[in-house]
Amino acid sequence: MSDAPRPKATVYVGGLTSAVDSHTLHNAFIPFGPIVNISLPKPELPSNPEPHRGFGYVEFESPQDAQESIDNMDQSELFGRVIKVNLAKEQKAEGEGLGSKTAVWEQEGYLAKHAVSDEDRMAARGDEDGQDGPMDPMQGLESLDVAGPQQA
Repeated sequence: MSDAPRPKATVYVGGLTSAVDSHTLHNAFIPFGPIVNISLPKPELPSNPEPHRGFGYVEFESPQDAQESIDNMDQSELFGRVIKVNLAKEQKAEGEGLGSKTAVWEQEGYLAKHAVSDEDRMAARGDEDGQDGPMDPMQGLESLDVAGPQQA
């Protein structure tokens, strides 16, 4: 098998107490299928005495096993706490998203999603019709002799 992550086969497990470790998660989730990897992210501050941040990821070999673990383990109790089990969201690239040091509109994903061609931009301004500037919203109203809504 490849080392590439399986986004549809990885589940997020939240609400973990500090007593839970990777061995505990492995024992809790192994009945649903073969486990490839277990990750318990460490606290961002090294001075934090907690062993992990209160959540983890369990990666299964198949998406069916992951879905079965969600169906059976979501809202169950582990070490006295009700845990939340969902499909894990796909991890963003290092330079993508709000955590990046690059402006959002300069990121490649933004341009691919929101790019507007020059032709569309000119058509929106009315340049193809031979107009020099934006159309005057009051143009064509000179012939109206009564203000307000028309009576039927």
